[in-house]
Amino acid sequence: MYSQSLSSNGSFMQEQDLLKSILADLRRTSREYTTATTEASCPMTRRMFTDLTNDTLRLQGELFNLMQQNNMYSVSAKALRQDVDKQLQSAQQAQQKCQQFIQEKNTQNSSYSQAPNVPQHQPNYGNPYYM
Repeated sequence: MYSQSLSSNGSFMQEQDLLKSILADLRRTSREYTTATTEASCPMTRRMFTDLTNDTLRLQGELFNLMQQNNMYSVSAKALRQDVDKQLQSAQQAQQKCQQFIQEKNTQNSSYSQAPNVPQHQPNYGNPYYM
């Protein structure tokens, strides 16, 4: 199905090398779109980068599967189930702590009924005493 090179004289990259390069670019691009998504404050911009991230991840997955089916990409050794479970549990705990933190901050900021425990600072400019 796939030839070993893209050009007849072999002066260009072999197809496997080219696909690995594209796969690496898709991986990099999805990371950059993810960063852009997390940095976007505008909901429309955030949605655009989220869609771009999802499209890029889909393309990366399709290319990876194609390369793996054609023995162009070898996967690393399988991870131990207990290691995966440990990492998953750690990530879930971090996510739960983050959600609690956000919920606490939203609760604190939404009331606005708490009086400050320090007196309001009065600016000293315009005061004739300091002129």
